[in-house]
Amino acid sequence: MGQSVFIPRELDANEPRVAASPETVKRLAGLGFEVIVEKGAGLGSRITDQDFAAAGGTIGTAGDAKKADVVLKVRRPTDAELKGYKSGAAVIAIMDPYGNDAALAAMAKAGITAFSMEFMPRITRAQVMDVVSSQANLAGYQAVIDVAYEYDRALAM
Repeated sequence: MGQSVFIPRELDANEPRVAASPETVKRLAGLGFEVIVEKGAGLGSRITDQDFAAAGGTIGTAGDAKKADVVLKVRRPTDAELKGYKSGAAVIAIMDPYGNDAALAAMAKAGITAFSMEFMPRITRAQVMDVVSSQANLAGYQAVIDVAYEYDRALAM
């Protein structure tokens, strides 16, 4: 088998997102990657383990991270998660690097290659990977819904 990609369940209780969709898993599997999705990783986003399995992923445990060449996460890995990754693995996530020197040093010490999605260039060709704009857009939609809920009159659409 070729290289493996691991998609973990996010440990932060306030983080419902998952780093890949079934469509992403299908694409990666189609390219020859072994895709392992941690059991329950998508539940906060209303994606079941069966959805990931139907797309070509294998449902695994956090321990499967040890054999992964690439780890896809929403947020930067915790120190506990880093201990479960193999040296030389690449981690792709929103790293929030500014002011978090200790976390970056821990990744370097663990032999992890970190790719910070916030640093993707904001150009047309990279637009599909622009996490800053896409997440800001979602926050804007949510703000409108929250205002409409609190407003005591009908809103024109």
